[in-house]
Amino acid sequence: MIVICLVIVSCILVIDSVVRTKNKKKEKGRGRQKRHHFVLMQETKQWIWGILMMVATLLVSLSFFGKAGVAGDWFMRGARWVAGETVFITPLIFAIAGLVFLTSRRRKWLLPEPEKKVFLPVLIATILVFVGVTGLLDGLGNTVRRGGWLGYLIAFPFLKYFGFLATQIILVAPILIGAAMFWHYLLPVVPKKQKTDLEAVEKDVAGSVIKRIFAPRFKVKEVPSFEGQEPPPPKPAEEVSTPEPATPTAKPVSLYPALPLELLEKDREVPTSGDTKMNSAIIQKTLQNFGIDVTMSEVSIGPTVTQYTFKPAEGVKLAKITALSNDLSLALASHPIRIEAPIPGRPLVGVELPNKGKALVRLRNLIESPHFQQYASGLMLSLGRDVSGTPVYADLAKMPHLLVAGSTGTGKTIFLNSLILNLLYQPSIGIKSGGPDFLRLILIDPKRVEFSVYNGLPHLLCPVIYNAQQTVNALQWLIGEMERRFDVLAEVEARDIGSFNEKALKSGKTILPFIVVIIDELADLMSAKGREIEALIVRLAQMARAVGIHLVVATQRPSVEVITGLIKANITSRITFQVASQVDSRTVLDAAGAEKLLGAGDMLYLSAQSPKPKRVQAAYIGEKEIKKVIHHIATKITDFEPKAEMKQELVEALERGTAQREGTTSSFYDEEDPLYEEAKAVVIEAKKGSASLLQRRLKLGYARAARLIDMLEENGVIGPGEGAKPREVYEGESSQSSPSKEDDSEWKKI
Repeated sequence: MIVICLVIVSCILVIDSVVRTKNKKKEKGRGRQKRHHFVLMQETKQWIWGILMMVATLLVSLSFFGKAGVAGDWFMRGARWVAGETVFITPLIFAIAGLVFLTSRRRKWLLPEPEKKVFLPVLIATILVFVGVTGLLDGLGNTVRRGGWLGYLIAFPFLKYFGFLATQIILVAPILIGAAMFWHYLLPVVPKKQKTDLEAVEKDVAGSVIKRIFAPRFKVKEVPSFEGQEPPPPKPAEEVSTPEPATPTAKPVSLYPALPLELLEKDREVPTSGDTKMNSAIIQKTLQNFGIDVTMSEVSIGPTVTQYTFKPAEGVKLAKITALSNDLSLALASHPIRIEAPIPGRPLVGVELPNKGKALVRLRNLIESPHFQQYASGLMLSLGRDVSGTPVYADLAKMPHLLVAGSTGTGKTIFLNSLILNLLYQPSIGIKSGGPDFLRLILIDPKRVEFSVYNGLPHLLCPVIYNAQQTVNALQWLIGEMERRFDVLAEVEARDIGSFNEKALKSGKTILPFIVVIIDELADLMSAKGREIEALIVRLAQMARAVGIHLVVATQRPSVEVITGLIKANITSRITFQVASQVDSRTVLDAAGAEKLLGAGDMLYLSAQSPKPKRVQAAYIGEKEIKKVIHHIATKITDFEPKAEMKQELVEALERGTAQREGTTSSFYDEEDPLYEEAKAVVIEAKKGSASLLQRRLKLGYARAARLIDMLEENGVIGPGEGAKPREVYEGESSQSSPSKEDDSEWKKI
């Protein structure tokens, strides 16, 4: 009966091997081919052999005591005749072979690739032990055939040519070889460095039998607990250069003290990703249902999302995988999911699923990293953590400008506050310092509520700007400051602000501070002063990098009217939070994906060094933390007084612009055209104003007449245009015939 079962199973396995061989030949000849449904998994075949070996052990043991019926008696007679007393160790050999089949899969990761199929080694070990014991027993029996006819056939040639003692030594050798093979598969020697992995595997095999057989094989990279641990080094080399040690001979520029990290909060939450093994199996099964064979790889658990990676079979188009985004979302019961195909720098495709429980990324743990504290630029920004929990840093000096976009409530303003605190926490080493002598800020907040907490900060060149006209004046002053700095650099033959500051430190002169302009809402400014704002931003973005002036522009409406082609062309580093549509995502990143973000700080970062957007969970900074930092600077650093030359010039420029906007100064148009007074008398006499009227009465061209109309409107003589209708004219109270310049402020509507 046992022989019949073994013959049947052997036939099944032979058929399976033949089918596999045919499939492999077809795949080599015609690329990827659908596999035959009869193919069994290697682990399944090992379990079948293990169960059969255990059944054979029990049946042979029962036949020793006459409990196996007629078949057991026939087996004992035949086995005693063939192998003699060796039959009594047969259950032990079968039991050991069964254990190898059942347990070798658990330790398969310790074995080299050729040894992963254990059927042939176990068969060889079984035959060696059986043959060695049979021959050894027959040699010991002298005239009695204790090893049966098989033992006689094995031992006789050795006894005839080698003698008794040499025969025993020779026949012990196959027993030892077979035992060593069993020992190798039952108790493999594990190196010390793999002990942790072995414990994880032993814990994993404690699950259900179905999971042990069908669960995909991959490594899970979990995010470490952020609290109390040193953050891992930043992974993307293109975003962060190797930290340069500070020059020990450089003297500090100022006595501005470093801010204490205790003002900020540490990470407390730990992300929970759910059943990663089950999700990985669902991804693999769903793709196979659509005819895509994949091999699952590692799983990376980040603070917001978990990334499942896999390698598709040869010949599979990536567009076919990305088109199955909705099908994967349905199978995983998770929305939204994002497919990254391929992962930059790796031959893998990533599927990003939202975590069951998210973890806030705090700014303090990122700032504590030595990659932030020892960086040589001094404009280091800690953006957050990527999908594997690795900190992501960027250098504002190398960007050199940044565009931030995202819908309302997605974390855009929190990111700007985090960016400001990053700049304030710059390390005070050498010429690197977070003090005002090193860094000056201009904050523009059309919403009037976000940046007001920073008023009074010594780093500010002027109070927080709230209206469009002051923004235009500030940007015009920056262009003048940029040109002045270019003249200063040309005098000392310095290429950029970095080389100038190095020479200034050596000669004991004053260094040039970096100026960072942060605009919280560009769309409001573009609607009020679109052409002027765009021209000024483009001019600064084109030329201001070398002199240390950097722009950070944010908007909640990423449309082509706000983010124009010129602005995009000159600001290559961009960050986008969740947006409403794919059109908005393409406007900012020139690629889709931002519409599938989760909000609450989930963002895509694109720089000139990285060809594809990188998903990052931005650092969170609370309002209490911001107030603590500002209060500490206001109360503890009272002795520090920054140089006020630049600040005074900018404040005066803003005041002049405000006075002109409010009409407290006369317009300079009065003296530009000698016909201004005559044109004013004409429109008052006619009680209407238009360019065609001035053309007829004064015999002028259209350009000069239109310019005179603009001057009259500027000074309040006529009203604004209303399409084709003539403009309204205002008459002075003191005189109607010849109004003078002094009476311009007392005009009334006719």
